[in-house]
Amino acid sequence: MKEIKKIGVLTSGGDAPGMNAAVRAVTRTAIYNGLKVVGIHEGYQGLLQKDTFELGSRTVGHLIQRGGTLLRSARCKEFETAEGRKKAYDYIQEIGLDGLVVIGGDGTFTGASIFSDEYNIPVIGIPATIDNDIFGTDATIGFDTALNTIVEAVDKIRDTASAHNRLFLIEVMGRDAGFIALRAGIATGAESILLPEFEEYQTKLREYLEQKHKRSKQNGIIIVSEGSKIKAYDIYKEITKEHPEYDVRLSILGHLQRGGSPSAYDRVIASQLGVAAVEALLTDRSNEMVGIRNNQVVYVPLSDSIKEDKALNKNLLRIVDILSI
Repeated sequence: MKEIKKIGVLTSGGDAPGMNAAVRAVTRTAIYNGLKVVGIHEGYQGLLQKDTFELGSRTVGHLIQRGGTLLRSARCKEFETAEGRKKAYDYIQEIGLDGLVVIGGDGTFTGASIFSDEYNIPVIGIPATIDNDIFGTDATIGFDTALNTIVEAVDKIRDTASAHNRLFLIEVMGRDAGFIALRAGIATGAESILLPEFEEYQTKLREYLEQKHKRSKQNGIIIVSEGSKIKAYDIYKEITKEHPEYDVRLSILGHLQRGGSPSAYDRVIASQLGVAAVEALLTDRSNEMVGIRNNQVVYVPLSDSIKEDKALNKNLLRIVDILSI
């Protein structure tokens, strides 16, 4: 592989708290090693629209504590086509990039893997998604912050629920994965949790409504992952119809979960992974994701991070059953 002298960095897909910390780490590690760094606006779209700028140490100063992403993020349909990727490659050649660091989730990594294979461009991925659904890493950037945001919101909702003996359905993000819902449910003492991975939890919800809640008639919190087969709004309508005696409220936290200053944990892993990504490029690694396992940096083929499903912690599911009595 040719010598790495100049790299590009982009953020793509849904934003996640800590992306800025990762951009900062990539930039300063590159400069520390004598490399030039180019920031690419709005993900792969920036390569197609030639929307790039030079990053310096000062550019990323005071960035570690900021949510969102300095580089902005977008999904790019054109990059999914061969013609779009050729256009991106031509621009990379034009500005002399020797490698790319891409920060995002599985969609971002899918595009990066195909692009790297087609044009032999060294690419390293950094996992950043609040869903925490990327195989090969214990944690993704943004997950811890989003989880803390949810816990804070649910704790406040619990206060009003207890004041009025209300039953609250709270929808959290997670797309097709229940990682946020599961941990948020345990952390907030939720009476029931609905996950997209397990239909049995719908049955357990009915058991809770028919037995425990009816018997106690106290306040309750039900956490619903947005990826669940039955949507939170449909559950709300069903409960109000079948149990008019319950005082039920629906709260959809939505994009509140994506915002805010990243937690200390997210800042640290973003810094670790940003450094590791640049060092991976400098040691001729490519088409890999840098991740965290057992508090250590690991390298995972992008193809594995995309194709393999990340499993929920079964012990946490057991804990839910034990503590929901």
